[in-house]
Amino acid sequence: MTVGEKGDASVPQVTIDPGNGNTKAKPEAGVVVTAVGGTLEQVTVTLKGKTVTGEMADDKTSWKSRTLRPGAKYQVTAVAKSPQGKSATVNASFATAKAANELEIVDVTPGKNEKVGVGMPIQVVFNRAVADKKAVEKALEVKSTKPATGAWYWMNDTTVVFRTKNGTYWQPNQKVALKARLSGVKSGKRTYGMADFTRTFRIGDSHITHISTKKKKAVVKENGKTVRSWPISAGRGGRVVNGVDTFLTTSGIHLTMGKENPAIMTSEWMGVDPKDKKNGGYKEVIPFAVRISNSGEYVHSMASTVWAQGRQNVSHGCVNSPPKDARWFYNFSYRGDPVVITGSKRGLDWNNGWSYYEMSWNRWVKGGALNRTVTTG
Repeated sequence: MTVGEKGDASVPQVTIDPGNGNTKAKPEAGVVVTAVGGTLEQVTVTLKGKTVTGEMADDKTSWKSRTLRPGAKYQVTAVAKSPQGKSATVNASFATAKAANELEIVDVTPGKNEKVGVGMPIQVVFNRAVADKKAVEKALEVKSTKPATGAWYWMNDTTVVFRTKNGTYWQPNQKVALKARLSGVKSGKRTYGMADFTRTFRIGDSHITHISTKKKKAVVKENGKTVRSWPISAGRGGRVVNGVDTFLTTSGIHLTMGKENPAIMTSEWMGVDPKDKKNGGYKEVIPFAVRISNSGEYVHSMASTVWAQGRQNVSHGCVNSPPKDARWFYNFSYRGDPVVITGSKRGLDWNNGWSYYEMSWNRWVKGGALNRTVTTG
C-alpha cells in the first residue's frame, strides 16, 4: 500500500507491507514500512493498543517490526518527511493468518526466581516437535548481570539446553533472564509460537565440591574458600553389566539435581528384587540425599558405613557421608552446584543427569541449530 500525492514530487511516498485490509498476513514476516523521497519520522504498530517493537534502518528509509502474533488485528501509523520539509502520514490495518498448530513452552528449568548453583543449565521443553530449530533458537535470549559465554544444544526435537562454556561457570550472585520471543515465530508447517515467555532466576554463591574416590574425601569450596571437608565412602565396584561396572561412582563434573529427605533406594534399578538378598537385593530409606546423576548417584547420609568412610569404598555407587556432614551438605546445596568426582575408572556420560560439561565445547556448540556461542552480558 503506497500513499503520497503523485502530483507533488516533494511529498515522500510511504509503503506499508502487509497492505491495508490484508487478512492473511504472514506472522513471521512482520511489518515493513519504507519511505521514498524522504525519511521516516515515526512508525507505530499496535495490537489492542499495545506497541509492537521494531527496528529503524540507519538511513531512516525503512522500519521492520518483530514477528507478529497469529490470528491478530494490527494498526499501523507511519509519518515521513521530505528534505523540503513536507510530510506524509499513512495508516493501515490488517490481520495475520491463524496458526493451524500452536508452539508453546511447557517447562523451563530452573524455576521462577529460584536461587541456583553456578553450573545451572537452562532447559526449555516445547509442547511439540520443532522443525525450524534455527527460527526458534534465534528467538531465545539469555541475559545475565555479569557476562558469560554459553551456547544452546538440542537434546531432541522438543528440548533445548543452554549452558556456559567448559572450564567456566556463571559468576556467583547475579540475576539471569531467559526471554523467548516466540510470538509469531514459525516453527514448522502452519505452526507458530503464540506468546512470548520470560523466566528470571538467581545465581547464588559459588559452591564447588571436589570428591576423590581414591583419597575418600569430600572438600567443599564456597566462593573459592574451603568451608568444609569430610571422609566419604564411594562405589565399591564389582558388578559389570555390558562392560560397565555399575557399582563404581562415576568420575566427572556432576551437577546437583535435587534433594530428597528421605530417598528410597532399592535394587530394582539393577533388576533385582529388594527381598532377594542373595543376589544383592536391598531397600533402604536414606536421609539427606542430594542427587548428582540420573543413574542413582547421591551424596547422602549413611550412619552404617561410618566405619568405612575415609578408609574403604563400600557403596553401590553413591557417596556415603557421615550424618552430620550429609545434613550440612543437604542444607547448603542449591540445584546446579558442581560436584567434581575423580579417581574412579568409570566415566560420567554427558547425558547422565545434567552432566553436560562432560561434552567438549566444540561439540556442544555444534549441537545448536545456529552453531554459535552466546554472550549473555
